Amino acid sequence: MNAMRKYVSLVDGFNHGLGRIVMYGIFVLMGILLWSSMNKTFFSPSLWTLEMAQFVMVGYYILGGPYAMQMGSSVRMDLFYAELTPRKKAWTDSITVLFLLIYLFILLWGGIESTLYSFKYGGERSPTAWRPYMWPVKVTMCIGIFLMLLQAVSELFKDILFLKSGEDTRDVL
Repeated sequence: MNAMRKYVSLVDGFNHGLGRIVMYGIFVLMGILLWSSMNKTFFSPSLWTLEMAQFVMVGYYILGGPYAMQMGSSVRMDLFYAELTPRKKAWTDSITVLFLLIYLFILLWGGIESTLYSFKYGGERSPTAWRPYMWPVKVTMCIGIFLMLLQAVSELFKDILFLKSGEDTRDVL
């Protein structure tokens, strides 16, 4: 039980801090899109802005995902869930998170293979006119999926702690 508490504290603390930093990525994205709009209006269009905005958006949502899960901001079907008691919610969450863990594991496996492919063949590049390397966005995706996997395990541990001892560790931070 103490190991679970330490794991939850460590993972939640890291993902909370990272999420608070990553949330400012929206301003980076806005800056890129503003630059793109100004260039298209007053000068010649830039080749890099649209793809760079997509890359920043990937980092924004994939690295912010664990924080959103931690804060309970993920989408859930509340039709039946809202009426459940806290213990039944914990049981439901502990069962459904297993499906999420399987999904995230398969996603991480595919992401790692795609990233290794990107490195193996001399640096995979985008087929666009700008031709940026793809490995930075693929590495970012693998890191984000791994952190989401860690956060999902943390959520499972929180449910187990609640079911075993009745202690609610959801509002640790």
